[in-house]
Amino acid sequence: MSRLGRVTDSGVGRALRTRVRGWLRVLRDDLWTTRVDPLPPSTWLRWLPHGLMCLAAFGITLGGTGDMNDNGHLVPGLALLIAVAQGGAVVLGLWRPVLAWWVAMGAFVVGAVTLRGQLGFDLETYTWPWTAAGIIGLLCVLLLLALRVPTRAAVAALAVTALLTFGLDSLVTGVDHDSTSTVAVSLSAVVVVVGTALRGRREARAQLVEQTTLTAEERARRALLEERSRIARELHDVVAHHMSVISIQAQVAPHLVDNPPDELKENLAGIRQNALEALTELRRVLGVLRSEHGPGEPFTDHAPQPDLDRLDALVENTRAAGREVTVEINGERRPLPPGVELSAYRIVQEALSNVLRHAPGASAKVRLTYRRDGLEVEIVNSRPTGPAPPSKGAGHGLLGMRERVAMLGGTMTAHPWHWDGFKVTAFLPDTPPADTPTADTPPADAPGTDRTTDRTPDSTTHRITYDFTDPEAGTP
Repeated sequence: MSRLGRVTDSGVGRALRTRVRGWLRVLRDDLWTTRVDPLPPSTWLRWLPHGLMCLAAFGITLGGTGDMNDNGHLVPGLALLIAVAQGGAVVLGLWRPVLAWWVAMGAFVVGAVTLRGQLGFDLETYTWPWTAAGIIGLLCVLLLLALRVPTRAAVAALAVTALLTFGLDSLVTGVDHDSTSTVAVSLSAVVVVVGTALRGRREARAQLVEQTTLTAEERARRALLEERSRIARELHDVVAHHMSVISIQAQVAPHLVDNPPDELKENLAGIRQNALEALTELRRVLGVLRSEHGPGEPFTDHAPQPDLDRLDALVENTRAAGREVTVEINGERRPLPPGVELSAYRIVQEALSNVLRHAPGASAKVRLTYRRDGLEVEIVNSRPTGPAPPSKGAGHGLLGMRERVAMLGGTMTAHPWHWDGFKVTAFLPDTPPADTPTADTPPADAPGTDRTTDRTPDSTTHRITYDFTDPEAGTP
């Protein structure tokens, strides 16, 4: 043989030996263990399968004792010991299926060897190497094993069972007996297949539930991010508008005064320059959010952001869709900060959109209450007259409302109302508190920072409170 042939044969043989050793190592880890693997309670039957297995173990113990004592002509003590091992393996299989299988195989070998000398007494009822009770116990143990161990371990256990069964049966020659080897191995194979299939089905259902949960969480997260981006775009418009006004006023102010001093001109020029720089930086950071297409593309939507002056047009559009909408305004109407006006308009808009989508035929009532410290917005819809169509949305509505209210430091509730209606109430403070979170807010785990978040169990109320206190200076 050439040198190349010797090298090739050596490499193939080494790879084959490595693969066999790896397979044997995996088999040893699967079958040579006493790890705890409890049988989980059934979803619908709860602990009933455990009780049935214990009842089967009791029947196997009684039946096996009588069979080996009467038909096998064993002494009562030995027959009881083997039967207890067979029945106890079934109970042990509820927690340690691999160890239970070893106990069942040990009881089988001991029983087969002990009963071998008793062959030939009763050909009609005497079975060997497996007794009737032993076969039932083996099937229960293999079922419990296949339900909780990998498929390769269940197949390996079945193969070892078949080898021991046919091996012991082949040792008996010249003595008539009722062989149960083929029946025991065939039924064991069926049980292993059924148990493996049930285990695969249970794992597939668990993976489906996990995937569904992850999908729902990802959908809610995506909806939240999209709504935050929308709010950021609107805030960009509001802030950019005011910065532009500041720049124009600073530019025009010197012309409104006769002979303005140089210091005034210089200060106003500095104000205008700072406003322009802030506006440029704002557009650089948040301007991309103004576009729905992507960075680098021109802005195409320059419409001013709505406020409560456009509430009548919004209500008229809803009425044009065939819904009855009433508006009630309490308190003295006054101009509010642009962020409050925009958030109030968006909350009413989203609430009315939800009425159109989810409450067919229902009427709605919008109530605005101007309080001394803010604005209270309330939208209530009546009971729908028909079933709501299936929704394909991702649930942006309430998420967006809560984001807007939390941004302004307000409170919000959303819950079912009388007779299958729904009610949304939000309070938007006129002047957001100083501890309202902003872009410059330090992280929650920073020194001197205390963050408290309160949510109701059904997540209908969302309050966020931030407290930033300098522990050294003692001033907020």
